[in-house]
Amino acid sequence: MFRGFAVALAVAVTCTPVAAQEAGKSAALAKQLAQLLDAKKLDSIAGADSQNLGTYVAALYYPGTELLLVSAKYAAPPLLTEKIGHKNYRDVYIDLNSAGIAGSKLWVEDLFADGLVARPAGDSLATDSCEMEGKKLVFNGEWKKAKMSEAEYTKAYTQADEAYARALQILIDQLKSST
Repeated sequence: MFRGFAVALAVAVTCTPVAAQEAGKSAALAKQLAQLLDAKKLDSIAGADSQNLGTYVAALYYPGTELLLVSAKYAAPPLLTEKIGHKNYRDVYIDLNSAGIAGSKLWVEDLFADGLVARPAGDSLATDSCEMEGKKLVFNGEWKKAKMSEAEYTKAYTQADEAYARALQILIDQLKSST
């Protein structure tokens, strides 16, 4: 009887949904940011990275659909600081996306605004993607197609998720301080 219970427990643990196993640090923060944006009826937000002078973060939010985030160094910080002061967040997003300093850019497409998911659940074609250090990564669980080992894929996902979580926290702090 004990062996039967142990086998059942092992099966239950290994059969949990892949998406649940793959939730990273960004999941709770993306959901929190979406809730704050909904509550404030905003579709964009931007803020300065206080730990990286000259680096800014901005996001466009499409409720229930996606969250687009960009973070980059910018050659004219006072310009973006002024736009943030005037709450021209969409303009900051556009400026960072088009004119961020090469090599400093993080760009994330988070479908469903639920954080980066390393492998979509089931037959879902909805995949999150990220551009970091000039490399585009699509998180669809197909590391072989990306010419990566599983360990390289997992490491790339972890790095992207941590960078995204940090950027999300900057935006959450910006929203909380602007009230």
